[in-house]
Amino acid sequence: MNQRAAIAMSSQEVLAFLAEARVVTVATLGRDGWPHLMPLWFVVRDGEIWAWTYGKSQKVVNVERDPRCTLQVEAGESYDQLRGVMIKARAVVHRDPSLVAEIGTALSGRYGDGSPVDARVAAKRVALQFEVVAVSSFDHRKLYGSG
Repeated sequence: MNQRAAIAMSSQEVLAFLAEARVVTVATLGRDGWPHLMPLWFVVRDGEIWAWTYGKSQKVVNVERDPRCTLQVEAGESYDQLRGVMIKARAVVHRDPSLVAEIGTALSGRYGDGSPVDARVAAKRVALQFEVVAVSSFDHRKLYGSG
């Protein structure tokens, strides 16, 4: 087995890593072709990352023009502790207020006090669903026997 395969995370390890992570960095493509990176809070539903944001935000404008994006979650302060997941995805923008409120409530449960988000609060927002195209991962702790 080569070293790249030896440090890859299993599907279960990827899901566990995402469950403990707090922020995903999302790269979309701007009109000029340059990557536009933004951190987002997120939830995982049925193996896909979901987030919400303002409907007029630049990331929404970008994914409506070109849905291809890359997501990254990383952790670790030293080389022997580095871990990361990169997801190539297609973003789907959902504007249905009840679905947007549902995602907002899930985010509130993960990051806040769990208060339900009502459709009026969600009116200016959209839900972003990231449909997975490919996943790559690494866990350097596996190189040093701690992963």
